Amino acid sequence: MKHGKKYIDSVKAFDTSKAYETDEAFKTVLDTAKAKFDESIELHVRLGVDPRKADQQVRGTVVLPNGTGKTVKVLVIAKGEKADIAEKAGADIVGAEEIIAKILSENFLDFDVCITSPDMMGQMGRVAKILGPKGLMPSPKAGTVTTDIAKAIADTKAGKVEYRTDKTAIIHCPIGKKSFGTDKLKENYDVLMEAIVKAKPAAAKGTYVKSVYLASTMGPGVKVNYRV
Repeated sequence: MKHGKKYIDSVKAFDTSKAYETDEAFKTVLDTAKAKFDESIELHVRLGVDPRKADQQVRGTVVLPNGTGKTVKVLVIAKGEKADIAEKAGADIVGAEEIIAKILSENFLDFDVCITSPDMMGQMGRVAKILGPKGLMPSPKAGTVTTDIAKAIADTKAGKVEYRTDKTAIIHCPIGKKSFGTDKLKENYDVLMEAIVKAKPAAAKGTYVKSVYLASTMGPGVKVNYRV
């Protein structure tokens, strides 16, 4: 992959082979976020698990105390009273069969999070192949299949993020924007790392947290000297 001059200059600005203490790591990642827009700051954690095994998958949700800095567009698929609750709770789009039909016929994906009530899950199977690959399919583990629609919307709008290992046992998750500054980003980082550590599967052996990196949207990764 070819990188631009700003990226190459950023890489030269610090020791890429060194693991930095948390404060210094955040300072470095913010100093090297040189794009003209407010870059997202992302956390990348390599875990000592085998994600091919069901009992070693790591997945969960956590509400970041300072949010992600992103305005989240919420779709709720529900009927009747639950649909009314969703509208009052601030959902951006509310519907039922007509929304499912729109996803199927128009590949409608103009939302960031999809929340649904359990009674609609039988019909949601029709759009699983469309929503699943995009990470938009509701699931009980993510708290997006729930009877408490109002709380799910409030948590999502407040900065709830889902973390999960990919095929290479790495978790990629946003923790805020460059404009947050070190203190707010660190608070989000601490809450997310605590949740990941607590989610350690009983079947995982050896070192659980293999490596931790921080990176801005356009910048290089900075290794963190993480200790459990």
